[in-house]
Amino acid sequence: MSSFQLNAKRLLCPMPVIKTQNKIKELQRGDLLEVLATDPGVKQDIPAWCRINGHKIVAIEEQNGLIEIVIEVGNS
Repeated sequence: MSSFQLNAKRLLCPMPVIKTQNKIKELQRGDLLEVLATDPGVKQDIPAWCRINGHKIVAIEEQNGLIEIVIEVGNS
């Protein structure tokens, strides 16, 4: 298992989800991807995308307008 980070700060919907999708295609099952974003919509959009695509949300944290979402890559 490896950890990766994706900077999606200052991107608006749907770009954070698209960038997350593209990055996860490069990863292996069990890898962790930390997505950093500023668009509040990601708190709903990325978990919904993960449910549909078989990935797991490990954590969602928000501090001072920065949203951090940690995803465990599942079957993609």
